[in-house]
Amino acid sequence: MDSLASLLMLHNSGNDLLPFHARFFPQKDKDTEQKLKNICNDLGLNLHILDLKQEFEQLIIRPFINAYMSGLTPNPCALCNRKIKFGLIFDHVKSLGAEYLATGHYARILHHNSKPSLWRGADSSKDQSYFLSLVPPDILGKTIFPLHETTKKHAQEYLSQKQVSPPVRKESNEICFIENDYRSFIDSMMPDAPQKPGLIKTIQGETLGTHQGLWKYTQGQRRGLNIAHEHPLYVTEKDIVNNTLIVGSKQDTLTSTCHAHNLNIHLDPDLWPSEIFVQTRYRQKAGPASVELDQDLMKIKFYNPREIPAPGQVAAVYSGQGQVLAAGIIIQDQL
Repeated sequence: MDSLASLLMLHNSGNDLLPFHARFFPQKDKDTEQKLKNICNDLGLNLHILDLKQEFEQLIIRPFINAYMSGLTPNPCALCNRKIKFGLIFDHVKSLGAEYLATGHYARILHHNSKPSLWRGADSSKDQSYFLSLVPPDILGKTIFPLHETTKKHAQEYLSQKQVSPPVRKESNEICFIENDYRSFIDSMMPDAPQKPGLIKTIQGETLGTHQGLWKYTQGQRRGLNIAHEHPLYVTEKDIVNNTLIVGSKQDTLTSTCHAHNLNIHLDPDLWPSEIFVQTRYRQKAGPASVELDQDLMKIKFYNPREIPAPGQVAAVYSGQGQVLAAGIIIQDQL
């Protein structure tokens, strides 16, 4: 729906367009692509189909599984934007002669002195700047987000006014290649994967039970631990070296520090405002923090304790006005 609304907006503005559809999975419904072709034909456009099933599995799905098996909590949507949508797809459309890549993301690109900057979109409930924060600025400089000033509801109304019905009406709010939960998905992909049971211990070192493999748990998790205790317990850490799941009270799930690497700097740190905010997961309000950059390491200190960020997720740094300043992949806290 978002891509179609973007296509129509650009078409009505008189742009010379080359519509494309990327295929990431084996086709379950062959009518979808035909319906897309029909919509494009009605606009006098020829739809290009990009078959990226193999690349998507190699670059997104397999690393996702390997990350979980290594004790991380990966963010495949952010990596897909960097490696697939604004990586392979961007390279492909450039080879066909396109100068810009337009998508249906809810985010904003502004230009100042010919330098692009990434900002939150107008629809705060659908803002996708967090998932785009790992995309290099030079690529974003060749990107157009037609929905940056609109809302999801307006995009729906716009398509209705144009009498265009999206072939797929169901919106994917979670990971697109997982139908149920990630544990079932990994089990189906790796039925012979070693489970590697280990101990569940409190922060104080008391043994409470046995886990069924660290990859089946995430930081902050409360349900499904299958241990009895007088107070509610939450996952605070996955000790990979000792294959131990560490649990503690709700207070123990809070931290004032966070570290990230594999940095993507959007704005020269010398130009950062005095007040900055950091977001460490999608459905989270960015919190005030200080950030110290040390080569490819970002050291974050929150002014107010927050839930312990999960290693493998994205830490995105924002200005108070919503500009993305930097981002990186969260690693185990070194303090």
